[in-house]
Formats: sequence, structure tokens, C-alpha cells
Amino acid sequence: MNTQLAQDACRLPELLEKVLDASLDYLGSIDDRPPATGFVRNDPLSLPDDGLGTERTLDLFAQRYGRTMPASNGPRFWGFVTGGTTPAALVGDWLTSVFDLNLTSVANSPAPNIEFEAIQLLRELFGLPAAFTGSFVTGATMANFAGLAIGREWIARQFGKSIALDGLHAVPPISVLSGEAHSSIFKVLALLGLGRNSLRTVATLPGDREAVDVEALRRALAQLDDRPCIVVANTGTVNTGDFDDLRAIADLKSRYRFWLHVDAAFGGFAACSPGYRHLLDGVDAADSLTIDAHKWLNVPYDSAMIFTRHRDLQVAVFQNSAAYLGAIAEPPDFLHLSPENSRRLRALPAWFGLMAYGRAGYREIVERNCALARLLGERIRASATFRLLAPVRLNVVCFALAGETDSDRVREFLARVRDDGQAFLTPTTFQGEAGIRAAFSNWRTQEKDIEIGWRTMNHNR
Repeated sequence: MNTQLAQDACRLPELLEKVLDASLDYLGSIDDRPPATGFVRNDPLSLPDDGLGTERTLDLFAQRYGRTMPASNGPRFWGFVTGGTTPAALVGDWLTSVFDLNLTSVANSPAPNIEFEAIQLLRELFGLPAAFTGSFVTGATMANFAGLAIGREWIARQFGKSIALDGLHAVPPISVLSGEAHSSIFKVLALLGLGRNSLRTVATLPGDREAVDVEALRRALAQLDDRPCIVVANTGTVNTGDFDDLRAIADLKSRYRFWLHVDAAFGGFAACSPGYRHLLDGVDAADSLTIDAHKWLNVPYDSAMIFTRHRDLQVAVFQNSAAYLGAIAEPPDFLHLSPENSRRLRALPAWFGLMAYGRAGYREIVERNCALARLLGERIRASATFRLLAPVRLNVVCFALAGETDSDRVREFLARVRDDGQAFLTPTTFQGEAGIRAAFSNWRTQEKDIEIGWRTMNHNR
């Protein structure tokens, strides 16, 4: 055995203590670290001939990177829609690496029960009926990929064909309709061979809404002359947290043939709160459903779920047959349910979080984050420095600099806020106007963080 490797194996308990110390040092300083920093490229190191061993490598990492790692999992990282990692999820993630299981097969360990249980717990959290089965994937983009891939196969079956077997040439071009599709949908369409231009954008409701106009969607479906298509509905749009009327869209299925994919990456968590649950009315009619775990579930990156009512089509798309993998059985091995063959035990951090905090814990996180978003929105509405671009509907605040429409000025402002080290926000464009987004989904964020962020925003304006 390599000398360095043998020495590390003998000293593993001591090395893990050092890693624990480094982890606690970081976690204890999250409030004092900047949420984000500008990127400066380092000159790359050369590969050592003999290796440094783990302890010296840990020291090198601390010197080169560790002391400057930002607190993007902290309470004032308001860019994108980013959660943090709860204590329970961190425990689950550490154990995931300790066990180092490849959750390809259900036959090699009891670990598949963890994923089955986590999916059942999530179904209960989101109020999904038992007809939905679920699988963990790496993020919302891959969940959208899986949902639209299954939908693509459903469309082929309407023509008596199978794209999984015969390819796209077996069916006519496939149309995709959506009001305010997330950018990942366009990426998915490129990956699936449908093409970014296959998405037809349907008009949204007037005013400051991003929800699809259901009557405009009906007309678009009628124009297809009964050709089956995919409809992507949105629950929690990225700019304003707007929700499509899922029940009205579902009612159209009685007259038109379409696969209903619901992108509920963060909006699905509205189900946790009685005050927001109505926004998901009709979600039970979805054929596939994306929900992201590293957002409001507050587990480590990378984790999301794809739910579907069509497990048979899911297996048809993702099955991988080889003698060494065995036959497809019931329940199907996980490699038959998602794009990955090799997959880590991604469900364990989610299982830990769900069992540790339960329904009440996630309701509190969701409602607190939404209340903090409203608080920031109220500050902006009363300000002469900033201007709301849309109402605060959930956990996203969309606003602009008062009297400023230049996107370069917005980026300069955001860079100043970032470099001030107190808060991080991201730019956007809403209805053609340069704007700013602040999204709240971290379990750590409190009212004091709004106060700190508000001060730094005004100081850097």
C-alpha cells in the first residue's frame, strides 16, 4: 500500500477530528463571513510526486482556500433560490459519504428503504396522492429533464411509437407550451433533442403577473388540431414567485391531449403552509412534477426529486439492461428511474431533515422566509431609493433601483453590495426592465438579517 495512504488509514480518527475542528470553525463564523466574494483565478498547483498526506493537504487547503470560503449557505445569501444545510441534513450528508453506497441496485443493501421512506415522507409533506412515485436526482434541471423525457415518451405512445426505442424521427415534431418557463427548461429541450425553439411561449396574465393566461393556453392547444404536446406549468416563477392556475390547466385535459409537467422547484413547498397551500390546487393532475431539495428542504447540494404518475414510462425511458445488472424487477432498481447509473445515497440528508424537523419544522421555515420577504418588500415600497417591480407573493422580492434603468448600473450596485460583505443578491430582467431579486429559503435567516441587508443596500446605493 502507498505509504501516505497507509499512514492516513492508521491516523483516520485523528484526521477526522481535525476536519471536525475545521468544520466547526467555519460554521461558527458564518455570520461574520461574506455571503459571496468576487472570483479571482489562482495559478494552479503542480501535482506532487509523492503526495502530501491528508494532514498537510488540509493545512494547504486552509491556507489556499478555506479561510476565504464565503457563507453562501448563510442567512444573507439571497441570490438564486438557495437554502442552507440544517444540522440534521449535515449529519445525513456526512454519513452518506461514510457509507459511500452506490444506490444503483435495490438488492445490495437495506439503503433503498431510506429513499423509499424519504419519498413517502415528501409525498406527505407536499400532499401528493399515492399515485405519484418519486426518485432523487441531482437538481431541478435534471428533474425537469426526467419529467420532459417521460412526457416525450408519452407523446410517442399516442402515435403508437416509442422514442426510447426508435428515436425522435418516429414521431412528428413535438410542441411545448409554457407561460414563463424557467431557463432550465430550454436547456432540457436542447438535451432531449426537441430543440429550444420547440417551446412556444404563451401569453401571461396582464399587469405584473407571470402566471399563464389559461384562455391563451386553451387557444394554443386548440391550434394544435388534437396533436399531443407538453405543457410546462410553473409554481413559483423565478422572478416574482407567481403560480399558474393548476386546476384550470388540469381542466383543459378533458378537451386536449397534453402531458402536464409542473415545475415546482421551490414553489412546491407552499404546500407546507395552510396560508399558501391553495396555490398548489390541482397539482394532483400533473403527469410529472419537479421539486428541488437543496432549496427549501435545506439539504446540501445537489439534490432534487422527480415525481410522476407514470412509472411504466419512466422505466421505458431510463432502463439500462445488461447481464451484470440483472433483470428489471419490482421495485425497479434506481438505475432504471433516472439518468444516472451510479448515484450516491442522496436521500439520506433529506430523510434526516424530514424526521428531525417534521411538518411543523418546515412549515415554520417556509412561513418565516415568506414573512421576511414581505418585510423587505414593505421597506422597498416605502423607500425613495428602490422600487418594487411586482408584489411579494411568496419568498422572492423583485425590485429595481429608483430612477435607474441601466442594467450596467444595477450590476455595479450589486457588486458593491457583494464586496461590502453583508449580503448577496442577483440581477434580473422583469418585463424588459433591469431589476434585482432577493430570494429567501435559508433556515438561518432572521429579521436581524433583513436589517443588516437593508442597511448595506442603502449604504451602497
